Amino acid sequence: MEAKLPRTRPLLAEIARTGIYVPDALRQQVGALCYRVNMATNEVEILLITTRKSHRWAIPKGWPMGGKAPHEAAKQEALEEAGVSGKISKKVFGHFTYLKYLPDGERVPCMVQVHLLRVEFTVAAYKERGQREIIWCSCFEAAIKVNEPELKGLFRLLYDRHRAGRLR
Repeated sequence: MEAKLPRTRPLLAEIARTGIYVPDALRQQVGALCYRVNMATNEVEILLITTRKSHRWAIPKGWPMGGKAPHEAAKQEALEEAGVSGKISKKVFGHFTYLKYLPDGERVPCMVQVHLLRVEFTVAAYKERGQREIIWCSCFEAAIKVNEPELKGLFRLLYDRHRAGRLR
C-alpha cells in the first residue's frame, strides 16, 4: 500500500520526516548524528566534519556495508571519518537528502538514514585522520554550517529532545 503524501509539505521534507517514499533514483546511505552533552553548560553539542572534496560541513555518513545493520554501518562511519564511538541507536532518528558528487563527476541524489550516536570516547588513530576538519558545536551553530534543510531540522529535533529531557 502506497502512502499518500500531503500536498501542503515539500516532498523532500515529507520523505525526511517519514522515510516512506523512496524513488529508485535516490541512493541510500547511512549516517551518524554524533552528539554529547557539555556537563558545564548542560547544552547538547553536535560533531560536524568536512567532506573530503568540497569541504562542506556534514555528519559522518557513507554507503551501507554488507553484513552490517544500518546503525552498525553508521557507527563504523563515525569511527572511520571522525574517530568517535559510543552508544548508537538502532532506531532511525530521521532522514535527509543531498547531492553526492561521484569521482567521475556524476551527481547522484542520496537519502541518508540517520541514527543518533552518543559519543563516549574518541580514538587518536583512525582511517581518515588528517583528511577532514572536525568541530563540536551547538545545534544552532551546526544548523548554520550545514546546507541540507532536512539535516538542519534533525539538529532542531535533537535540541528539542534534549530540552524536554528525552535525550539519553
